[in-house]
Amino acid sequence: KSASRHPESHTKKENFVGQSNMDVGGNGGGLIVNNKQRAMLPNKSRGEFVRNQRKDSEVRTKKYCDLYDIFSCEFGTNFAYLSSPELYSYTEGPEFLLNRKCFEEEFRIHVSDDKWTELDVSQHRAHAMRLLDGLEVITREKRLKVARAILYMAQGTFAECSSEAEVQHWMRYNIFLLLDVGTFTALVELLNMEVDNSAACSSAVRKPAISLADSTDLRVLLNIMYLMVETIQQEDPADSPEWRATRETFKTELGSPLYNNEPISVMLFGMVTKFCSGHAPHFPMKKVLLLLWKSILFTLGGFEQLQNIKVRKREQLRLPPLPEDSIRVIRSMRAASPPASASDLIEQQQKRARREHKSLTKQDNLDAFNEKDPYKSDDPREDEDDNDDNDNSMEVEPFPMERDEVMPPPIPHPPSERVNFPKGLPWAPKVREKDIEHFLESSRSKFIEDVEMCSTELLYQGILPSLPQYMIALLKILLAAAPTSKAKTDSINILADVLPEEMPTTVLQSMKLGVDVNRHKEIIVKAISAILLLLLKHFKLNHIYQFEYMAQHLVFANCIPLILKFFNQNIMSYITAKNSISVLDFPYCVVHDLPELTAESLEAGDINQFCWRNLFSCINLLRILNKLTKWKHSRTMMLVVFKSAPILKRALKVKQAMMQLYVLKLLKVQTKYLGRQWRKSNMKTMSAIYQKVRHRLNDDWAYGNDLDARPWDFQAEECALRANIERFNSRRYDNNQSNPDFLPVDNCLQSVLGQRVDLPEDFQMNYDLWLEREVFSKPISWEELLQ
Repeated sequence: KSASRHPESHTKKENFVGQSNMDVGGNGGGLIVNNKQRAMLPNKSRGEFVRNQRKDSEVRTKKYCDLYDIFSCEFGTNFAYLSSPELYSYTEGPEFLLNRKCFEEEFRIHVSDDKWTELDVSQHRAHAMRLLDGLEVITREKRLKVARAILYMAQGTFAECSSEAEVQHWMRYNIFLLLDVGTFTALVELLNMEVDNSAACSSAVRKPAISLADSTDLRVLLNIMYLMVETIQQEDPADSPEWRATRETFKTELGSPLYNNEPISVMLFGMVTKFCSGHAPHFPMKKVLLLLWKSILFTLGGFEQLQNIKVRKREQLRLPPLPEDSIRVIRSMRAASPPASASDLIEQQQKRARREHKSLTKQDNLDAFNEKDPYKSDDPREDEDDNDDNDNSMEVEPFPMERDEVMPPPIPHPPSERVNFPKGLPWAPKVREKDIEHFLESSRSKFIEDVEMCSTELLYQGILPSLPQYMIALLKILLAAAPTSKAKTDSINILADVLPEEMPTTVLQSMKLGVDVNRHKEIIVKAISAILLLLLKHFKLNHIYQFEYMAQHLVFANCIPLILKFFNQNIMSYITAKNSISVLDFPYCVVHDLPELTAESLEAGDINQFCWRNLFSCINLLRILNKLTKWKHSRTMMLVVFKSAPILKRALKVKQAMMQLYVLKLLKVQTKYLGRQWRKSNMKTMSAIYQKVRHRLNDDWAYGNDLDARPWDFQAEECALRANIERFNSRRYDNNQSNPDFLPVDNCLQSVLGQRVDLPEDFQMNYDLWLEREVFSKPISWEELLQ
């Protein structure tokens, strides 16, 4: 549409690509530069822009071969993927031009006619230093103007760029420049000032309605910090050695207590609790949570780093190598056909009645397909929640995730990446920990441990004093952002950084704001689920009691029923929600001429037929629920008491192997408690559990066991675990140790004899008798005693 409405710009782009004699490096590229630019373009042959100039829609949308590539990007350091569009709400769109204006006004004072992209490195550095000095002025308005100019630099000086790839290049270059001159430290100090600004907090508390204007300073600072963390944490093979060294230094500083004597993540956790307590309702919570997630991801590492740490620790402990990588095993699985609802069954029967005149061959093929459906129920007498196990409604119309026109062809992996499994079950069997307790009893060296001061350990020490409050705050925000939550007067307002000052007056504005609000909530759910999952996995690898401490406080804060409430909705509608307007996403909206938005285009939604963001969140929440309940009898019984089985079975409608696996895991742990009739009515689901979930030696999940069917005492089990956790925290982190059993033993003779000992009064009165009985009447070999 844009090209047809502006043919002259389209012609200009064709000429731009065709001028190969002006590109950098002579690789036939199309980036027009002058000699100054040729000398200063950093770390990457500019001819790569041509190879990277694929369609802007491919840069804008996340088109990967499957969900596992999404996970490797969201929890990794893939340079090809930037999630900066989710940082901005659509209501913030006009601020892009405001940032540009602030930068250009400051830039023109010191540079006459040249563009930013035409200057050399020394001139870039000099102007960045001038902007950094401007952050130290007293006047708030002046300081905000300079901060907006810095934000425009972090956004890639987009007015001088002609493609999204070029914007991303200048983002990376400018951000490394800003980091090099010390901008991040100054931003942290300014953020601390804004957090402690009591006047702004009290003003926000008194306001009946909070809008974007109340958090302007905070949003600008958080935007810059997020862009810096998100960009620097991503590795690019073309980075110079200096940039790689800068990246590692920044990673170490970000995880160390250098900022206000605490890691940056601890300060952000403090902002979350202050927001939930009602003392700072104007905090832009989506940006805080996104920055918190990326900070934890950068400092602790993603799934790939977790796997490497796990392998290294097993080698140190002389344990056998891991039998497989879970993500790679799941990649080899195929999604099973989902169960159908009652309405789908009726509709399908009507369609079959209309097709009776057709040949019987097709019907036979459909029946054969149904016989292979692992979720087809043998008993139609299921209750209302469970009646979706009887047939397969997706056989005629496949789920969009399986379509070739939606899913690009899989990315070919090198032969070394492929995992060849023998025919049979995909997982290697494991042994329960209690099966080798006799070995652990004979080796108590694990209690004599050297605490490795890694990033995970530093973070745990930082959040330990207030960890229960942090977990409660995160779950409060998750509850407010859940689509199943109803608006209540006492619930927290998470829309402070998305609602405009003036409410919409037209239908189009209202529809746009509605999409923005729903997208805002989805991003919050995504960030919180990623934060909790990352922390649980890292704490479990660092020390099991750190994991148990966090997990127990999540359970105490009702995390289990909250996640079940989240899934107690039309999960297919949530997965296929279209709460995004791709043409308003950054950087597309600042590079291209935007088409005119209409109510019809907003209602049609995005071109994608499902939402990766929501699918990502659902899988994260299922994994968290698995981690909370695994090997905990009382928590497993909570799943049974809260009647999670029908809720989880409805989630099997999503035809995606990874999500189905974690749903089946949760069904497996409670199968023995659901009764014989349930197992009999859901034999196909039982078969799917057997086929897809890992099994252990002596695994009796498929039938009731008298020992495990005993009455459960939630309080007793949790109290015993809590006592062990408190002993661990007291022994390892309590500086004011009150328990003498945990105090170190003083083996120095001079020190012991030099200590002043207060004797009781009755002992002093009978001192002569004690001396006669214990000393004079007994022979003592002083030489042996002193030795």
